[in-house]
Amino acid sequence: MRIELKYGEAGLQIEAPETPNFIGVLYPQETEVLAAPEEAVRQSLRKPIASAPLKELARGKADAVIVISDITRPVPNTLLLPLIIEQLEAAGIPGEKISILIATGIHRPNEGAELERLVGKQIAAGYRIINHFSKNQDDMQLVGQIGDGVPALVNKHYLHADLKILTGFIEPHMWAGFSGGRKSILPGISSVKTLEFMHGPEMVAHPQTRYGVLDGNPFHEAGLEIMAKAGADFIVNVTLDTAKQLTGVFSGHPVEAHLAGVEFLSRHCVKTLDEPLDFVVTSNAGAPLDCNLYQTAKGISGVAGATRKGGVILIATECLEGFGSEEYREVFEHATTPQAFIDKLMKKEFFIPDQWCAQETYQVMLKNEIWVHTTGIDAATLERFHFRPVARINQAIKELLNRFGQNARWAIVPDGPLLILKVG
Repeated sequence: MRIELKYGEAGLQIEAPETPNFIGVLYPQETEVLAAPEEAVRQSLRKPIASAPLKELARGKADAVIVISDITRPVPNTLLLPLIIEQLEAAGIPGEKISILIATGIHRPNEGAELERLVGKQIAAGYRIINHFSKNQDDMQLVGQIGDGVPALVNKHYLHADLKILTGFIEPHMWAGFSGGRKSILPGISSVKTLEFMHGPEMVAHPQTRYGVLDGNPFHEAGLEIMAKAGADFIVNVTLDTAKQLTGVFSGHPVEAHLAGVEFLSRHCVKTLDEPLDFVVTSNAGAPLDCNLYQTAKGISGVAGATRKGGVILIATECLEGFGSEEYREVFEHATTPQAFIDKLMKKEFFIPDQWCAQETYQVMLKNEIWVHTTGIDAATLERFHFRPVARINQAIKELLNRFGQNARWAIVPDGPLLILKVG
């Protein structure tokens, strides 16, 4: 069989033998692509879920802020933003009173040509665009507390706006259950001081903080709590197929519209297996998500729930940005062994922003070996941090079949974390 894994922009062709217990090439269940995406967005803004139309909400407002995801998320901003702005301006809010706030979380800012790709040249040139900087405390304002007295600090440019709109992309998320909705605020436009709680070792280790789970999920619940404190008037969330084409638009009430999108998506993105796998070959969904090792935790975690103890996860991830940041590279220096790393975290011997994705990765590594095919990080560095570097995936599959036998249970997941595997 010849299969294409999502890898960077170009993809990666691999070959795989059909052995007796090969479960198959597993894809998300495709949904019908919206034939007229622009009209679908317009109709969603005019007839939203559990909310008045956006134009009606905007009437009489002095100004508005639109929160968008950063460049690491494939949200179709160039489709959504002109249509949202059209409604705001038609309601009487002038363009100079409309701000676009990029929910970077703790990621780097999006500027220059990258910003033009993110929002389109016309909007980049014609509207006020603000990158969120989670470490800039002058930009933060306290809206209350969450957890055990943790300060809920949110970007003041958002808080001071008369009309608050959140946009985003709903996909499975390894801690929040599903992205979108409340996640635009937490972690999107929150202070790193608040994120120390949200991405703290206890939160990441909680059994309900995982893919596809909302009920009893403390990450999700904290996000809802901060959204209620900070305020949100309207959301525009979308779902996409594996080719990043629009399959659904969910606009309206910040909670109800998001739940409607989650319910729609969950019918297509979760695959339940009868028994766990000996090994799985997967990806990190290609560009832009496989830009670095930080994001690659998502692809690893997406298949870990269906990989048996002692099994192997083989992931292809381009990582053109390497680890993702110098801080994330520094986190791995604490990993003398996976267990020692987890022990240090739980004892709070250190705190480095970005440590949460390393924690997720090493939690998986306590159960499974992680083999990595990448052009972005050298083999010696991968080995140093307890990964197994893989130069050729076809050869690695042969090695895994030799290890587990020709009757091994295994599968290929070309789209990475766009499909979540579990055992039921």
